[in-house]
Amino acid sequence: MDDIDRFLKEDLGEKGDITSDFLFTNEQVKAEIFAKQDCIFSGADEIKIIFSKTNSKVTVNVSEGDIIKKGTIIASVNGSARSILKVERLALNFIGRMSGIATETNRLVKKCRIINPNVTIAATRKTTPGFRRYEKKAVVAGGGEPHRFGLFDAVMIKDNHLKIVGSVEKTIKKIKQKDKDTIIEVEVENLDDAEVAAKLSVDVIMLDNFKPNECEIAAKKIREINPNILIEISGGINDSNIEKYAKFADRISLGYLTHSVKNIDFSLEIK
Repeated sequence: MDDIDRFLKEDLGEKGDITSDFLFTNEQVKAEIFAKQDCIFSGADEIKIIFSKTNSKVTVNVSEGDIIKKGTIIASVNGSARSILKVERLALNFIGRMSGIATETNRLVKKCRIINPNVTIAATRKTTPGFRRYEKKAVVAGGGEPHRFGLFDAVMIKDNHLKIVGSVEKTIKKIKQKDKDTIIEVEVENLDDAEVAAKLSVDVIMLDNFKPNECEIAAKKIREINPNILIEISGGINDSNIEKYAKFADRISLGYLTHSVKNIDFSLEIK
């Protein structure tokens, strides 16, 4: 059973769509899905898969990452009334959530690149359980980067690791003794720890919960020590303050892109 099968099971249970089953037999209908807001679209592949699960035929008229205007018909669907209505809400939930993330990501990317053309906007692991791959994909559709997917694809040393081991230096050295090839990122909360991490040549230093003026000082110091280290800024970053950090960062990561963003409104209408 794949992700979408599980999501359908949540909606259909053991009995299925009892309302449509009581009303319809094999009536054939056409439907259109249209945007009720301007947005960056995400979820093209997903709605194709969703409608295929009930043997409905869908034609998607837009591509991942396209700029969509309010009123745009993003897809046409043909099939039995029962087959379409079974998956209507799941399809709309998918593209609404994914397009909301893509749209907000794109807005922040454009805002920050006016200040720093090279800065990237990244997601975090603050995602909806079971939906991470789709939320990360939506960030990419909006022009951002997904960051690490899980705990397995990069070393990220965080505050709780440091508290247990005892120091930034000990923690980094311990990791490097075990593995010399995996990307190492360390989260630091002060300039001293940032300097230690830079001298030990980690791949990424995350400046966590730094004020803008503190970021400027830390970023300058890190680059003096090792200009090849990627500088990430995170913690308390939002729409109202992100521009203050863009100048000093190689990457800015924001949890709210995937945990608090507002969905885009789409509707399916039987024609």
